[in-house]
Amino acid sequence: MMSMKPAIQAEEVSLIYGQGATAVHALDRVDLSLASGEMLALMGPSGSGKTSLLMVLGGLLRPTLGRVQVQGIALDPLSETERARLRLSHMGFVFQHYNLFPALTALENVQLALELKGYPLDGADTLLAEVGLAPRRHGYPRQLSGGEKQRVAIARALAGDPSILLADEPTAALDTEHGMAVVELLRRIAREEGRAVVMVTHDPRVTRMADRVVSIADGRILQ
Repeated sequence: MMSMKPAIQAEEVSLIYGQGATAVHALDRVDLSLASGEMLALMGPSGSGKTSLLMVLGGLLRPTLGRVQVQGIALDPLSETERARLRLSHMGFVFQHYNLFPALTALENVQLALELKGYPLDGADTLLAEVGLAPRRHGYPRQLSGGEKQRVAIARALAGDPSILLADEPTAALDTEHGMAVVELLRRIAREEGRAVVMVTHDPRVTRMADRVVSIADGRILQ
């Protein structure tokens, strides 16, 4: 059952690059709340502010105005070190182009994430099994399909048991079959494990599987 406590809450968030006449408003007074156990699809055209919002929600960018809370913790007062610690404790990131280390096997890629977060390395086998990749755990990225690489990336993002997953166009480099399989996996992770999932996407086929769709254009939430 979906928790009513927000996993992430953004209030009146603006992000401005530059100053004066050349200032660019990447985000303009955005309000957004995400519950634990919810999968939210964030849609919009290129340059609309989707990725900027994801970076702000993940504490990778500081908003110019407004505030963001993660599991009730306000990000604004935190130092860069404290923000990095909070990301390690609460968040997993999934990227469009996987960002796997090519010289490491699937298993070693996940083990590295566990090591960085201070968790036992033997958890990597469990995580790969969770995403259906146990038989491919000794494969190198060059030996894996796009869908398999993205599932390794999701297993790595799950290292350390984060309560929030932030995914930036996770299906963009995949064909329809593998893309839908990744979205189904993210939906299961949200519903069965109670994690909050934010997925930036431009693919309308993905949105029917989300609990909620938020559209953004010119840095503003439309719906």
